Parts: sequence; C-alpha cells; structure tokens
Amino acid sequence: MTAPIKPTLAQRWVAFVFKRGNKSYENAVKQRKRALMSQLGGTIVEIGPGAGANLQYLPPGVRWFGVEPNPAMIENLKRTADAAGLKINIIESRAEKIDLPDAFADHVICTLVLCSPPDPGLILKEAARILKPGGTFVFIEHVAAPRGSFYRYIQQFARPLWRRINDGCCPDRDTGALIERAGFKRVQIENFRTGFPIVSPHIAGVVVK
Repeated sequence: MTAPIKPTLAQRWVAFVFKRGNKSYENAVKQRKRALMSQLGGTIVEIGPGAGANLQYLPPGVRWFGVEPNPAMIENLKRTADAAGLKINIIESRAEKIDLPDAFADHVICTLVLCSPPDPGLILKEAARILKPGGTFVFIEHVAAPRGSFYRYIQQFARPLWRRINDGCCPDRDTGALIERAGFKRVQIENFRTGFPIVSPHIAGVVVK
C-alpha cells in the first residue's frame, strides 16, 4: 500500500490561506464564476479545485472529477462537497499528466492554477486531450500587468518572495497569451481587475476544443 503524500510547508500554508481568507476573493469574482459555470453539465474535470470554492456554482447532477496536487487541500475539499451534498471524485496528482482517457470531459474548469506550475503549457495540452470535441475549457486566472507598466514592475520585483511563500505562484505570468497559443478552436477572454495587491489583473473566459 502506497504511503500518503505529506504536504510541504508551502502547500500547508496555501491550504490555510484558501480555507481562512478566500471569502473576500470569492466576493470579487462570484458573478463571473456564476456566469461561466452555472450552465455547465455532464462530466466536469476541475484542475486544482483547492478547497472546493467552485462547487457552489455548479448545477445539480453533474459528474465531477477534481485533479488536486496539494494533499493539504483534500480534507477541506471533501468537507465542502459534503456540506453541499455533492458526490465528488478526487484524483490526487499534478495536472501535467492526468489519469483520465482522451475525450473524457464535457468541460474543464481551471481557476487560479496556471500561475504556479513550471510549464503551464503541459496542463493546457492535457485539458485539450481530455476534452470531448466541442467541449469547453473555462478559466479565471490572475495575470501579468501590461508590459512597461509600473504595476508590472512591482509584480516582477515581488516575484521571488511571492513564489516562495505561495507554492510557486508567479504573479507576472502572461497566462492569456499561453491560452491563446494552446491550439483551441475558439478563444474568448475578458480582462478585469480585482483590486488585490500584486495579483489584481485577471482574465476570465471560455475556449472551445
């Protein structure tokens, strides 16, 4: 029997932050999340669901799979699902290689995930692989401020410490450009700001396989 993976200190810290301090962030993005997720149906795979903040926006009857690499998140995720009366399936692994077959999902959800992995392009390829033709990739991510802006300079200055204390999170990653280059059929991206220090610039949208 394989021993359970012990979370790192950084993973424990991120799990604590998500559990204790995520309410203000959810208030800032809940309208966009509701618009993006409330009409989804069928089989949904969520990459990096964390403590399960997005479960509240999904309609009843969906078949949900969560790919979560942080073992410190799992118990919080289970409690959130139990409180919502949802049956969930958890895959404890990184999303660069997802143990699901091709064309498995009707939709893939990804929020506040692509900022952290060393190669987010691999995750986008996996999302495309497990999506059915015509399936959608739904996302909300914080991103780099415009090039040459003072805010971008602040993000770059803060990046070393920010990544260390936030489990690899990169505040100045141009995630929108990565999504546009990922080879999806149609791409719809909205830029907005949340007002949170360092990570205020955000994108939200839907792409179609």
